[in-house]
Formats: sequence, C-alpha cells, structure tokens
Amino acid sequence: MTNPSEYILRTPDECYDDLPDYPFAPHYTEISGGLRVHYVDERPENASGETILLLHGEPTWSYLYRHVIPPLVAAGHRCVAPDLVGFGRSDKPAFRYGYTYQAHVDWLRETVFDALDLRDVTMVCHDWGGLLGLRLLAERPERFRRVIATNTLLPVGEPGEMGPFYVQWLQHSQRAYPFEPGAVVAHGALAEVEPAVQAAYNTPFPDESYLAGARQFPLLVPISPEDVASEPNRAAWAVLDKLQIPFLCAYGDHDAVTGPHGQRLAERIPGATAIMIPDAGHFVQEDQPGRLTEIITDFVAASSMTA
Repeated sequence: MTNPSEYILRTPDECYDDLPDYPFAPHYTEISGGLRVHYVDERPENASGETILLLHGEPTWSYLYRHVIPPLVAAGHRCVAPDLVGFGRSDKPAFRYGYTYQAHVDWLRETVFDALDLRDVTMVCHDWGGLLGLRLLAERPERFRRVIATNTLLPVGEPGEMGPFYVQWLQHSQRAYPFEPGAVVAHGALAEVEPAVQAAYNTPFPDESYLAGARQFPLLVPISPEDVASEPNRAAWAVLDKLQIPFLCAYGDHDAVTGPHGQRLAERIPGATAIMIPDAGHFVQEDQPGRLTEIITDFVAASSMTA
C-alpha cells in the first residue's frame, strides 16, 4: 500500500518573494511525520510585552495578519503566527483524508507547545484558528493568559448550529473549480481586496494538488452530534464553561456565517465580553486591521491591570 506521508507538497520558496506588505522572515520547525511547519516570529528590540499567538483560518494563512503584526510589535509584543499544516509556507500533504480535525489539533499543539514552547500566551484566533485554538485552550489552560476570538466558534454538531450560510460555503468549497482562496477572502470582506492581495492568498497553492487541506477543512466541521469531532468538542466545552481567564469576542458586524456566534460564545464563557467591529465582514483583518489591533492592545493592557 502506498504511504500517504510520501506525498507531502512544499510550495517553492521563490513563490513568496515580493508579496505585498509581507516582509517577515520565515521560520520553520519540524513536527511528527516529517512535516515542516512555517511560522512568523516577530519580536521588538526590547520585549516588554506579551507573546501573542495569531491563528488564521480557512482558507488563509499568516498573510492574514500582515497589517496587525507590525503595530503589535511596535507596542512591545512578540507575535507568533504559524501557518496551519496544508496552508501558507507549511507543508501540504497531498493525501486529502490525512487531514482530520484531530490531526490539526495535534499538529498545532506540537508546533506551539512542544516545538516553540509558548507560555503565558495571548491567543488571537480566527475562523478555524478558533476551532483548533479553543481545543488547545481547553487542554492546556495554564499555557494561556487571555484570548481574543474573532469570527469563530467551537461547534458540537447540534442541529442548525452552523446556520444556512454554511451550507452554501460547504457546497462552494467542494464544487468550485478553480478554488481560489483569494476570491474567498474578497467575497468575505467588505473592503476591496486588491488583485495583488488576492494573488498573495493564492500563492501557497500553485495548482489543485496543493489544495487538499483547504478543500477538506469545511468537511471537518461537526454538523451532527455523532460526528467524530463532536464528543471531543463537547469535552472541551466542559472546560471552557468554567474558564477563568480574560476572554473577548470581537466579530465583524457583517459576517453572516460566524457573526451570531460571538455573543453566544461570550454568554457561555465566564466573564467573557463581546463587541462588534463596525464595517467588517468575516475577514476583520482585511476590513479593519487598525481597529482590530487597537482592540487587541487595549484588551491586553486592561486585563494586565486587573490580573
């Protein structure tokens, strides 16, 4: 039988030359299965602030945070933004069914805890970054100092949980050809996404064979209580329902898919609050990067004072 691990694709480094507003030096670590994971690691000269973990979602990569990282670093914070396996400059297994919800949790855990040994983390998690990051938060709450969740949720497969717009996205993600992440971002943002920026989002995926992870992600969202990921997510909620760290939900006010989940998330997690970001769709980092940065820095400062 063919070993799926033999089919690991790696987008050529030269593809990432001269991307708009993405000057960050690449960093890599190797995790189980010989997978190379890329991460941005930008630090101020005098690191007096926090370690901020920036998790992207589907179908983006660390490029999503290109306008958020520099001002956070200028404010004294270290910013770590990994590319999930299958995305960005990280390796991309071509065997589609090697991507599972649990595999993604394991890959991310190994990257941020085992390889990078991040502690006292301020996590900013977006979209699938939340579906994964909130699982890690439930597993290892002692590693986290605070959380800012943007346009995300932790579903358990209850009927109607994902809403009607998710069905449209699920169909598009499986049937569209070509499937272009840049066009997905442009559709989900309110602001105009320039062609060069759309091309940058497409860069990690030179052809269809590189898109296995991006195609598979939507199918991994639990939409039934019997889904393989539903019980682990319910177990995570048993921890999150009692969580005692600062938690903020900051959601775009024009996001039809995950927008309603901001308030629901805040209502379940003790002490959490929710705010809407005006004039922002699903990709708040594209629509309102300055406002999102202010929200992060203000929340870090306020929760540091009350800790």
